[in-house]
Amino acid sequence: MAKTWLYVVAAIVALVLAVTIAQATGEPARTALPAPVPEPGPTTTVPPGFPDAGSTGVRPGTRLTVVTGDRTFATDGEIVEGQDFRGFVEVTGRGVTFRNCFFRGGVADRVRPLLDTEHGRDTVIEDSEFRPAHPSPSVDGIWAASTTIYRSEFTGTVDGVKAHTGTLLRDSYIHDLSWFAADPDQGGGPTHNDGVQAFADQSGVRLVHNTIDLSTTEDPNAAVQSSADELHVEDNYLDGGGCVVNIDHTPLGRPLTGQRVTGNRFGRASAYDCPILLSTQAKLADDAGNVWHDTGDPIPGPERHD
Repeated sequence: MAKTWLYVVAAIVALVLAVTIAQATGEPARTALPAPVPEPGPTTTVPPGFPDAGSTGVRPGTRLTVVTGDRTFATDGEIVEGQDFRGFVEVTGRGVTFRNCFFRGGVADRVRPLLDTEHGRDTVIEDSEFRPAHPSPSVDGIWAASTTIYRSEFTGTVDGVKAHTGTLLRDSYIHDLSWFAADPDQGGGPTHNDGVQAFADQSGVRLVHNTIDLSTTEDPNAAVQSSADELHVEDNYLDGGGCVVNIDHTPLGRPLTGQRVTGNRFGRASAYDCPILLSTQAKLADDAGNVWHDTGDPIPGPERHD
């Protein structure tokens, strides 16, 4: 027991020393820690064969280095592994890769994501976790462009992924987002939670074999909300929202092209019993193989209105 207390005291002294040095030098504090103890499990139930908390996020046994303060990664080709970010992170370089990283952010002074890759190119994220330390109506998971995301978990933010051109989300888990009654980004109204939101004038957003489940998020908008061309939604488990998938041309004022929603399994928690909603100038180029998860029966045809 005495040795155990000595180890605890030594760890605390090391942590205090690291923070003191960081404050004196102006550099982010870095402290090696084991992977965090898992936080309370999700309230959603993921069907077998789809990504869940056990198959996504930081790999068990990973030792994490705590980094305090905001960081920008501008070096092309940089590989970032085993970091526990206690601040907001931005990428401006090309080919930056994050592996086994935990993104917690800080206290937001404006609307921002835990990780912003919009100004980078060819960013890769593997086996990482997005869970805000300070949830607020101003905090999203990631704002992504030209970014590939594998086996990562998003929870506790307002939106999971805000997707711009060239975003691929694969084998990942979005669930239990945070709802707020007052959101300055919504004119003071409630938050407008989306698992993935793809934007107008963007293209080539692909969602492949993910679990995007907003069934336990309070009053969510959609698991997938998109006004992007060439949207591919393939082999996912999807649930929650007014309609689960909402494809809307109206921000563009022209028809959307290349919309493909195929081979997905849908839960029944949408507010309007509506798996897919298409606006009047949105058309699916392919919608084969979409079924209700509980029965395997085909889902009904899309609802259509603006």
